[in-house]
Amino acid sequence: MNEQIQEFKDLEKKTTGFLEKLTEPDLWISYGMVALKIIIIIILSTIIIRVGRAAISRIFKRRAKAPLQFSERREATLIKLLQNILTYSVYFIAIVMILSALTIDVTGILAGAGILGLAVGFGAQNLVKDIIGGFFIIFEDQFSVGDYVRIGTFEGTVDEIGLRTTKILNWTGELYIIPNGNINEVTNFSLHNSVAIVDVFLGYQADLKKVENMIGVLLETMPEKYEQIIGTPRVLGVQQLGASEIVLRVVAETLPLQNWFIARELRKAIKIKLDAHQVEVPYQRIVMMKGNDHQPGDHIGDRQGG
Repeated sequence: MNEQIQEFKDLEKKTTGFLEKLTEPDLWISYGMVALKIIIIIILSTIIIRVGRAAISRIFKRRAKAPLQFSERREATLIKLLQNILTYSVYFIAIVMILSALTIDVTGILAGAGILGLAVGFGAQNLVKDIIGGFFIIFEDQFSVGDYVRIGTFEGTVDEIGLRTTKILNWTGELYIIPNGNINEVTNFSLHNSVAIVDVFLGYQADLKKVENMIGVLLETMPEKYEQIIGTPRVLGVQQLGASEIVLRVVAETLPLQNWFIARELRKAIKIKLDAHQVEVPYQRIVMMKGNDHQPGDHIGDRQGG
């Protein structure tokens, strides 16, 4: 009986002590400060995420006026990717700050995250390099889908741009898949106007002034026929003096990637014009020399008889 009474007194004492602690003002003030810190962290995190998302969307709206653009799907993907990166980063920092406010030691968590990141970095260096390279290719508008580019020894039309690889389709049908981390130098042929270059071969007997005037008149009519031509094509003059020909060079500014088509059309039109005025282009001739009809013995006999 005495033991039960003693247990009851101990329980009552513990309960009284617990209630006294709960009623201490300093305890509730400290709890209130922790709760206030957590609330402030959550509010600031929410504001940063919303402002950051809006800023990312506004940046892409401004870059819509840039000369290089990519598809809406790719732009939406990139916006979502950046927004997710921002959200996860802010959430991670907020969780660490909340745990720290709760007096939980976050040193072990940060050390574990650092070791995990280091392990992933060492194990997937090429993958990380490719992803970072692909991100900057898209973000900096180095090239876009549909552009005609040369990357190293590969040349063709960009078929697809991913965060890890870029696919280039050659005009003969080959599809090149290049890791973005290996892209060091890019030549983009789709940004500015191209130049069509046509060399006209003439014989040395041709009248250069007459031919240049004739071709010049023809070139003035070409912009009316082909909308791909910018300005009026012109004859630069004699480009080369060959063994049996004179080379005149004709140039025309065209829309991007239209120089090959316009060059073919210029060659065709110039050839028809030269034929109409009976201006021959040089070609190889074979001259056959016929020997003397007399036999060598006849000459010797004649000499001896003389």
